[in-house]
Amino acid sequence: MSQHHPIRAVAIVGVFAVIALAGCSSPAAVSSTDDATATGVTDDTVTIGAHTPLTGPAAAGYSSISAAASAYFAYLNEQGGVHGRSIEYIVKDDGYNPATTQTVVRELVQEDEVFAIVNGLGTPTHTAVLDYLNQNKVPDLFVASGSTTWNQPETYPYTFGFNADYVVEGAALAAYADEAFAGAKVCLLGQDDDFGDEMIEGAELALGADGLTHVERYAVSNQDVTAQIGALKAAGCEINILGTINGFTALAVGTAAQLGWFPKWFSSSSGADYPTLVGYLGEDVGPKLLQGFVGANYLPAAGGDSEWVATFREINDEYNNGAPFDGNTVYGMSVAYLFAEALEAAGENPTREALLEAISAGELAGNGILPLAFGADSHAAYRGVGITAVDQGVQDYVGATFAVDGDEVTAVEPEPVAFVTGAVPGS
Repeated sequence: MSQHHPIRAVAIVGVFAVIALAGCSSPAAVSSTDDATATGVTDDTVTIGAHTPLTGPAAAGYSSISAAASAYFAYLNEQGGVHGRSIEYIVKDDGYNPATTQTVVRELVQEDEVFAIVNGLGTPTHTAVLDYLNQNKVPDLFVASGSTTWNQPETYPYTFGFNADYVVEGAALAAYADEAFAGAKVCLLGQDDDFGDEMIEGAELALGADGLTHVERYAVSNQDVTAQIGALKAAGCEINILGTINGFTALAVGTAAQLGWFPKWFSSSSGADYPTLVGYLGEDVGPKLLQGFVGANYLPAAGGDSEWVATFREINDEYNNGAPFDGNTVYGMSVAYLFAEALEAAGENPTREALLEAISAGELAGNGILPLAFGADSHAAYRGVGITAVDQGVQDYVGATFAVDGDEVTAVEPEPVAFVTGAVPGS
């Protein structure tokens, strides 16, 4: 599984720069809704919404997530929905622009009158609407970001995360590096925001305050990371942990190859989807550069053979217009399944409060490789991740799994959630 390939030139296809935009002030709050009126719920439907980049610089890496969720809901509705109600899923494009996120989320809440916001994508974008949603008592569920911001029950009682947070991922990747490659020089390349900060925090939990040989940061507004990659190479880094989204993962790997440097790469789940990375790097060299590529994950691996993946493939083939099947597909369908499970648990006549209580009860199972961490005092979904690696084009788990409890990083046994018949909650 060595990554050392004598490639002289790399065509980096489609690698983009995500413009970092400062968050604007939150839109004015609308009057609080009365849960007794079940906003967004009729006798036949439950209407939910999401903001996500369908266009713009982040679309190539993430627009397929909401498409996969839509496909799952279409499938679920044909099975009878949840308690006899179909789910109407309104997806609005924010272009990964926090100002636009504020506009579209306000539309979803005030005009579309959604029951909940589900899987809003991005740390800078979702941060821009966090106060607004909580002020208006709108369930803000399963945010598509690993920021620890979403896990603040006292400050943001209506918000719950979905991703394993970046501290957990940084700690797990560093612990695996230390376990599997003892003595190697471990370095880190991360965004110059909370994403990078928390990946560093996690890595230092596992390796100690001085455990990282070198750290480089980059701004997402600049797609040239030659200086950062050159500095990592000069520092003698043997393993590079990446706090990057898919586009910048490909940019880092491709830039290093152009410099004739082939270290080992360990990536956060936010930037570790193999098919997406091959799409950026190109089919000619991508598979060679990504042989041995290590990632973190907490959901069924798209390259694996679980019943969840087999069913999601069938749903994707029938309901997703022939879209490629990859980690984003599994992610989108997994979060849609989890919402359906929460809605089923909220009862036959769901209210917003009942939905939140169903999640906080700590009884949801999801479909991950470890139990969900939701509870009265935890709005985090996953507190551990498994380690994946790419071998001959297949990205699957290698058996190493790590969890974080406070300041402790420990190896644990995976506990994959048993498949639910048809991937339909309550069946």
